[in-house]
Amino acid sequence: MEWEYSPAPESSAIADIKDRYLPFIDGSFKEGGGEDRDTINPGTGDRLSTVSTVNGADIDRAVKAARRAYEDVWSSMPGAERGKYLFRIARGIAERSRELAVVETLDNGKPIKETRDFDVPAAAQHFFYHAGWADKLRHLGLGPAPQALGVAGQVIPWNFPLLMAAWKIAPALAAGNTVVIKPAETTPLSILVLAEIIADAELPPGVVNIVTGAGDVGSTLVNHPGIDKVAFTGSTAVGRRIQRELAGTGRKITLELGGKGANIVFEDAAQDQAVEGIINGIFFNQGQVCCAGSRLLVQESIADDFVERLKQRVETLRVGDPMDKNTDVGAINSEAQLGRITALMSVGIAEGAELWSSSCPLPKNGFYLSPSIFTSATPSMRIAREEIFGPVLTTMTFRTPDEAVTKANNSPYGLSAGVWTEKGSRAMGMAAALRSGVIWDNTFNRFDPAASFGGYKESGFGREGGPSGLAAYLNTDDEAVVR
Repeated sequence: MEWEYSPAPESSAIADIKDRYLPFIDGSFKEGGGEDRDTINPGTGDRLSTVSTVNGADIDRAVKAARRAYEDVWSSMPGAERGKYLFRIARGIAERSRELAVVETLDNGKPIKETRDFDVPAAAQHFFYHAGWADKLRHLGLGPAPQALGVAGQVIPWNFPLLMAAWKIAPALAAGNTVVIKPAETTPLSILVLAEIIADAELPPGVVNIVTGAGDVGSTLVNHPGIDKVAFTGSTAVGRRIQRELAGTGRKITLELGGKGANIVFEDAAQDQAVEGIINGIFFNQGQVCCAGSRLLVQESIADDFVERLKQRVETLRVGDPMDKNTDVGAINSEAQLGRITALMSVGIAEGAELWSSSCPLPKNGFYLSPSIFTSATPSMRIAREEIFGPVLTTMTFRTPDEAVTKANNSPYGLSAGVWTEKGSRAMGMAAALRSGVIWDNTFNRFDPAASFGGYKESGFGREGGPSGLAAYLNTDDEAVVR
C-alpha cells in the first residue's frame, strides 16, 4: 500500500507579520538612517516585509545607550534582580512560542516542526538557564568577584536567528553586561519580535539594542571604540577579518565560525540508529548548520550496505513548504545561498565524486534543493574540505580507528564530530583523539544550555553556553581589561 500525507499547513496569520519593522535602540523602536531592505520568504521567493536599517550615527547612539544603561543601572543591579528580567523574557518567549515559530519559518525557510520543537523552546531555555546564574557568578570558579566587561557588540547569522540571539544576549545580561546586537540582513524579524518581548519585560532602556543592516553595519559595530566585548557567529572569512581588526585592542572576542563535522560509523554500530543520526546531522535545517555532520566516514566492511540504507531513508524525506507540519526539509535561506551550494556541488562532480540526489519533487517557487549524497569522495576534494552549508553529504570510507581519526582531523575546521559504535571504550578513545569542540556519542545535534559549545582551528575560539560561556562575558580577578 502507498500512503500519502495530506497537507497540514500552519497558519501564517499567527505571525501577524508587519509591513515594516524598525531597529530597537534605547528602549524603543526607531527609524534607522540606512536604506530600507526587504526580507524574502525563502519558501515562496516573495517579499515578506520591509526592515529599516541603521547607519553609523544609529550605531553610535545604540552604543552610547548601552554604555549609559551599563553604568547607571545594569552593572550595579543585584544579580537576583537581573535574573528576574531574564526570567520574564524566557516566559515571554514561551507565551509567544507559536507566533515566534511561524515568524522564524516564514523568514528563514526551515520547517515549522523544527522552529516549533527546537528553535523556540531552546531559545527560552537559554534565558531560563542564565537567569538562574545571574546571582551566582561568584560560584563559577573565576575568582571571588568576577565583574562584567561592559558593552558587548554581537553579530549573529541567519541559520538560527532567534536561538543565536538567545545564545548571545542571555549570558551577556546575566553577567551584567549590556548589548548591541546585529541580526543577519536576511533574517531580522524574529529578533525584532524578541525586542517586543524585551520591551514588555520592562528591561531598562539601553540594556539591549538591536541594529539592523548588512555586513557593513556589523563591521562598524564590532570596530566601534565603545565596545568592550565582541561575539561573532558566522563565516570563517569574516571571523578572520574581525580578529585582525581587533588585535591588540584588549577586547575579549568569541568567534564561532564554520565547520565540516565528521560522522564516523563503525561496523558494530546499530545501523538503523546511525542512519537516523546521519539524517539528523546533515538534513536538519537543510544542512545550514555550522556543526552539521557533512562528512560521513563509514567502516569499509559495511560501507556499501550502509550507504544504500541511507539512500532509502533519504528517499522518504518530504521536501517542500516549510509551513507544512509534514515537511522534513524546507527551503534554502536565500537565492544567493542556493547558488553557492549548487556551485560547490558542480565542483564535486568535476572532481570525480558520484552524486546521488533524492527523487522528491520540489516546489516551483522558492529556493529548494533535493537532499544529496556524494560517494567515491577523497579527503583532498573541495566537497570534503569546504563548508557546503546545505543538504549535501560527502561520504568516505576507513578501515581502522586510526585511519578514521586521521581522516576526520584532516580538515581546517574543528567544531563537531559524531561517533557511532557499541563499544564505550572505542567511543571514548575516539573522542580523545578527535580535534573537535563538540563530540556526540551515538547521537548528533543534541544541545543543552548548560553545555559549552565551540571549536578549534578555523572553527573559531571561545565557548558559548554553560559556565564557560558565561566566563567569556566576565573579567576575572586575574585578567586586565583595556578600555
